[in-house]
Amino acid sequence: MSSRDLVLARVRRALADVPRTERPSEAPVDRGYARAHGNRTTSQTVDLLAENLADYRAVVHRTDPEGLPGLIAWLLDGRGATSVVLPPGLPDGWLSAVDAQRVERIADTPELTPHDLDAVSSVVTGCAVAVAETGTVVLDAGPDQGRRRITLVPDHHICVIRVPEQVVDSVPQALERLAPGRPLTWISGPSATSDIELDRVEGVHGPRTLEVVLVES
Repeated sequence: MSSRDLVLARVRRALADVPRTERPSEAPVDRGYARAHGNRTTSQTVDLLAENLADYRAVVHRTDPEGLPGLIAWLLDGRGATSVVLPPGLPDGWLSAVDAQRVERIADTPELTPHDLDAVSSVVTGCAVAVAETGTVVLDAGPDQGRRRITLVPDHHICVIRVPEQVVDSVPQALERLAPGRPLTWISGPSATSDIELDRVEGVHGPRTLEVVLVES
């Protein structure tokens, strides 16, 4: 018996007591699993997010709305950035402290090719939601996030998270906020991979440096 026959036999046994006319939408699914692990205050949830992001080697910063423009300018200056790509819906004030003479602002347009983006120093975006328990930032190509490619090609990504409204405890809570039809990108730290000897190499599938800014209002 082939592997294919074995798999199909197991499927048939699993479906033996299911009526042929039954559709998946007709069978209720138990959703009684834990929605979060432990009871945390909002402050503790945000602290957990920051801790797990740092564990994944993201660089975490905290500020308030008034300090955000100055922080973004400082981060770009620290990278020696000469250009930054911006989603169309990014709030205008976020880059108000950036010297336009030193840092070229590049709008996210369909004409931008991966080759063009590879020459860009940095990208600044918002996010859709952030998951504290996993240290994950989720992008859904919203107006302040732009197309997926602008967060995968440039080597430096600054991602702004509004606290506490964009922070949830768990993945189930995050899924409730996301539309499955949108292009979702789940980010846990900068892009990295390891070879068979576990030597870590960063920047393989996306930005080598991920800086997350928690804006606490």
